[in-house]
Amino acid sequence: MADGAAPRAELAGWAKAPFAGGGLTFDCYEKGAGPGVVLIPEIPGITPEVLGLAEHLVAEGFTVVVPSPFGTPGREATVGYGAAVFARLCVTKEFRAFAVDAERPITKYLRAVAADLAARTPGRGVGVIGMCFTGGFALATAVEDVVRAPVMSQPATPFPLGSARRRDPGASRQELELIAERTRSDGLCVLGLRFTKDRAVPAERFATLREWLGDAFEVIELDSGPGNAGGFGKGAHQVLTAEVRETPGHPALAARARTVEFLREQLGK
Repeated sequence: MADGAAPRAELAGWAKAPFAGGGLTFDCYEKGAGPGVVLIPEIPGITPEVLGLAEHLVAEGFTVVVPSPFGTPGREATVGYGAAVFARLCVTKEFRAFAVDAERPITKYLRAVAADLAARTPGRGVGVIGMCFTGGFALATAVEDVVRAPVMSQPATPFPLGSARRRDPGASRQELELIAERTRSDGLCVLGLRFTKDRAVPAERFATLREWLGDAFEVIELDSGPGNAGGFGKGAHQVLTAEVRETPGHPALAARARTVEFLREQLGK
């Protein structure tokens, strides 16, 4: 990794196999040993930066499964590549990118991945990390009892066009009711991360989640305003991948460390 660059990795050493669930089939990449974590990639897919996070989780002692529901695994992120994937996802029924109060078919698939992983890994259950377009998907998987540690990093779905979408938490009311009940009866906790000036992840979305989940919703908000201590630009978005620097005291590095700690606390590692 070059100085001043985000952690990166390659696909070498990852076991690839198709997985079917919820009426869908996608390739999944797996590596590691220990409690299970499902890492759902951000747009445009399993990039070197996403793999950098995945490798870090493996090094921290987790079995990591990375599904590939879009994009080309291992491909570098570019503006053109990202725009092409984004355009396709906007019209794909499995993702319902603009729908409010929506159950998304892709989350049934991800729940099946989580249940499979939980059945063959140690710990009290599994963690699920969603990022950007997939941030809310991680929350929706928590209707599955084996999901003990949902992590929503910069959850950008539904795309925040209009006040209703800005407030929408990325899961349906029925899903939220089940998840909220789990926070009361099962001790479920949810971790959310965002940059303060990220227009793709409005503060209203996190406010809705606080209303539903109360103290069970832990929030990490990194300052991306003018003159911020982390040196983040006004367009800072990818909390756990592109914005991380392996520099002691770096705010995004600290957010990644807290995410790992959260997974350990909830999964019993």
